[in-house]
Amino acid sequence: MADAAGLHPGLVIAGHGRHVWVETPDGRKVICHPRGKKSQTVVGDRVLWQSTQDEGTIEKVLPRKNLLYRQDEIRTKSFASNLDQVVILLGAEPEFSESQLSRALIAAEAEKIRPIIVLNKRDLTPLFDRSWLRLAPYRAMGYVVLATAFKPRVPCADGDAQPQATDNEELALALEGKTNLILGPSGAGKSTLINRWVPQAQVLTQEISTALNSGKHTTTSTTLYWMDAAKTTALIDSPGFQEFGLHHIAPMQLAHLMPDIAAQSTACKFYNCSHLHEPGCGVFNAVQGKMADVEISPTRYKIYGDLFAELSQTRY
Repeated sequence: MADAAGLHPGLVIAGHGRHVWVETPDGRKVICHPRGKKSQTVVGDRVLWQSTQDEGTIEKVLPRKNLLYRQDEIRTKSFASNLDQVVILLGAEPEFSESQLSRALIAAEAEKIRPIIVLNKRDLTPLFDRSWLRLAPYRAMGYVVLATAFKPRVPCADGDAQPQATDNEELALALEGKTNLILGPSGAGKSTLINRWVPQAQVLTQEISTALNSGKHTTTSTTLYWMDAAKTTALIDSPGFQEFGLHHIAPMQLAHLMPDIAAQSTACKFYNCSHLHEPGCGVFNAVQGKMADVEISPTRYKIYGDLFAELSQTRY
């Protein structure tokens, strides 16, 4: 229903180039174009649009509560907006990059979006067991870490490093009632996850492809799917990524976005400690095991140091 100015409310559910697919409150889907040369809309945006024959024009993007994006030296790539959760999907095979995982977590923390780490392919033991053990520091930091398998599950061997009994239903419960961005590297199982809970996803993708005239390239765009008829739970499928730039993060902000580093930074002698070389650094002491019952993974500390150096270079 249009307002006095002839503007209709809508939700951006897919996009390719300058074209976006907007869903109206009554379920209609309309191709819309931005007003001007550059598109400022992303999937998840609430917008006001105006009819132009059988299509529409985006007239206004309503205020966002958040926007998850990555930024390198050349460009900024937005994933989606107005998110409740980011589901970082990893696979037991191929081996996931802990640096890429950390970057995704930092980006989510910067936008105050709740992250969930999901390790898929639980049926691939012992590969899964080794990957689950690598995620121990993240469980210790308080992150929710779930295990899934979209194949018949093979029980893990007993031991402290193994996950407790869990299955795909636990993840489904965590997703319920929220707008969830599914993020992860290629091969982690994002398409399998989407197709598991949105059986019509492939049909919808083809429909969007035809509507936006994007053909096979639709797989490189972002699409929102509803898990339920009431449209209370959304899954946003994003392209797989190999790089995750954080050039929008200031170097001195980095420690505050890494829970294990932040927890020990309060013990530093200097308030502006970089946690790299200063005397009396609580973080460095924790890495060296000089603080009782406190430990920071050497791998995590190296990731911090590498990121600090990378982000410092972008400032000059």
